[in-house]
Amino acid sequence: MADLNKLMENEVFMAFASYATIILSKMMFMSPATAFYRMTRKAFANPEDYASFGKGENAKKLLRTDDRVERVRRAHLNDLENIVPFLGIGLLYSLSGPDLSTAVLHFRLFVGARIYHTISYLLPLPQPNRALSFFVGYGVTLSMAYSLLKNRLYL
Repeated sequence: MADLNKLMENEVFMAFASYATIILSKMMFMSPATAFYRMTRKAFANPEDYASFGKGENAKKLLRTDDRVERVRRAHLNDLENIVPFLGIGLLYSLSGPDLSTAVLHFRLFVGARIYHTISYLLPLPQPNRALSFFVGYGVTLSMAYSLLKNRLYL
C-alpha cells in the first residue's frame, strides 16, 4: 500500500492520470455519438438494428452508409489508433521521472490535438486542420518514446 501512496504523490503520474482520463472520456463519447448519428440519419449497419423502424423492403433501405455516420466512425477509429499508444508510452514516460512542466506540456498538447482532430473531422474543417492536429498528437507520442529510449530504457 505504501508503494501506491508513493505513486499517488508522483505529480507527473497524477498529471498523466488526469489527462488520460480526459482523453479516454472523449474517446468513450464517440460511441454514443456514432449511435446518435445512426439513429437520426437512419443509417444502420446491421439488419437487427433497423428492425424497430419498420418491416419489409422499406426497412431494408435503412441498411446503408451515411457520410456523417462514417465521419464519426472514422474519428473514433483514429482515436483508437492514437490514444492507445499514447496511454502505454505516456504511462512509461510518466514513471520515468521527467520534468513536471515538460511532461504536462506533452500531455496537454496531445489532449488538445486529439480534441481538435475530432472537431475538425466532425464539422468538417478544411485540410490541413485535421492533418496538423494528427501530426501534433503523433509527434507528442514520438517525443515521449524518444525520451524513454534515449534516457531510461536499456537497449
